[in-house]
Amino acid sequence: MKNNSANKIRKLTVTAILGAVATVLMYLEFSIPIVPSFIKMDLSDFPALIASYAFGPLSGVGVCLIKNLIKLLGTYSGGVGELANFLFGCALVIPAGLIYKLMKSRGGALLGAVVGTVTMALFSLPINYYIVYPVYAELLLPMDEILAAYQAILPRVTTLWQALLIFNVPFTFAKGALCTIVTLIVYKPLSPILKGKYRA
Repeated sequence: MKNNSANKIRKLTVTAILGAVATVLMYLEFSIPIVPSFIKMDLSDFPALIASYAFGPLSGVGVCLIKNLIKLLGTYSGGVGELANFLFGCALVIPAGLIYKLMKSRGGALLGAVVGTVTMALFSLPINYYIVYPVYAELLLPMDEILAAYQAILPRVTTLWQALLIFNVPFTFAKGALCTIVTLIVYKPLSPILKGKYRA
């Protein structure tokens, strides 16, 4: 009973710590020249993926929730950016964590991350089209200016759906792939420390 209680406390504590790390990484965002400047790259999903592998998908979702609740305190998007980031993160860590739970191996971790990355990229299309960009157009930037930013890179883009399919879906996939690579590099050495099994 004591061990079970201690494991729950450790799980909650590590989830909170990884949430804090993810928050810091979320603020270390940067632009890349092949997409409009308002689309930012960051590595804040990799701590959530670590949590999902170490303690299950609910822990990964917890990390996604923590980082976005903290970011919400200084939001410029009326909360829609944070909502979208949370949904994207969940689309990554839930399938990844579930698959790894069934296949506790490096192959299972890789398969889970690939499935999660593809799921996140596919989900980004309807989430951006029906939620994120309509709110942005109301609060921050008119839709014609949003499209103009895409057209400055690729003039033949004429609709938001086309812009999202050409730019955002591959970008989201690349972001998930980058987080996956970092996770696969650091998870194995971190795992015993996170689970309290490390012995000096």
